Amino acid sequence: MDYIREFDIRLDKEYYYPGEQINGTVVLDTIENFKLRTIRILLRGKAHAEWKVLLSGDRRTVKDDQYFIDERQVIWGEKNLETTIPILPRGLHKFPFRFSLPESSLPCSFESKPTCIRYYFKVTIDIPYASPPQGMKYFTVIGPHIDCMEEQYLKPVVLEDRKSTCCWCCKRGTLMLRGVLERSAYVCRESIKLKATIDNQSESEVRLVVRLEQYCEFFIDRGVLGVSKDSKHFVFEYRGSNVKPHSRSKWDSANSLVIPPMPTTLVGICRLVQIYYILTVSLYNDREPDLVQIQFPITIGTVPFRIPNSNQTPTIRYEHSCSHVEGGQYIGPEFLLGQVYDGNEHHLREPIVLYKPLYVTVDKATET
Repeated sequence: MDYIREFDIRLDKEYYYPGEQINGTVVLDTIENFKLRTIRILLRGKAHAEWKVLLSGDRRTVKDDQYFIDERQVIWGEKNLETTIPILPRGLHKFPFRFSLPESSLPCSFESKPTCIRYYFKVTIDIPYASPPQGMKYFTVIGPHIDCMEEQYLKPVVLEDRKSTCCWCCKRGTLMLRGVLERSAYVCRESIKLKATIDNQSESEVRLVVRLEQYCEFFIDRGVLGVSKDSKHFVFEYRGSNVKPHSRSKWDSANSLVIPPMPTTLVGICRLVQIYYILTVSLYNDREPDLVQIQFPITIGTVPFRIPNSNQTPTIRYEHSCSHVEGGQYIGPEFLLGQVYDGNEHHLREPIVLYKPLYVTVDKATET
């Protein structure tokens, strides 16, 4: 509209937890008077899955949606306006609105090519005899609520694996790996607390390798069984020193296994996607990878570990996901402003990202 100089949706912050109240303002700056029926606002949270499959030799698109929030308000005007349509005078107008997120467990905001989970406001300006201007504002929901202090995560996990190159009745040729995971839930930027004991009675040197991997499973409920796809990404990998033949070694992760920012564990909350993490600890030599191997499930939470009876609490920050896992490596085209040509063919500006989800991290200086 030529007579609308500014149309914006502003929120008091960019991220919210389930149960929180969202306060915002619709800003409308006009240069002339015009008739205006209503200003309507929609709060929506939904997951959308979509990809192509091969069916009977044809490539078809399958898709599915799941809604978590769907609320509406009229913030100016009347819902059933049968009298004279009011006139909005020219000038700067601010229309406040308020919504409360449900207390129920909400999945975290998430972006990937097969599936996304998005929360947003959509504002519609209902002008008679004209196409209604619409605006959208995306924001991040921090969820689901996973407290690293829950009892199930505080129990140490002990796993062991061994392999014999001789026979089980003697120790000669035996390779043993024992791992102790101090706790199984962490917030991003925390260090995984892991100890390993290596007993190498084989004839060759071995080396410790620790890998954290992200697993994503995507589902669309179509037909009898539906369709699914999955992906796996390395979060990080650590390689230790060589352990000589017929020797024993102990290793402590200390601060060497720092979790980068990435999506929260998401299991049983959204029917279209599941996200979980596995920490694999193994020994290998030059001839054979993963001679012995143990695997620990790792939960990425939203409330960090606190030392009991301590006044020191971790400082919470909110960061975008690292770019090599699902949730960080894909940016939807609707959130990208493309490269801009400024007259120099060799110097194109970087694309501008309009929105990326945020995830809970702790400040390393205050990590407990």
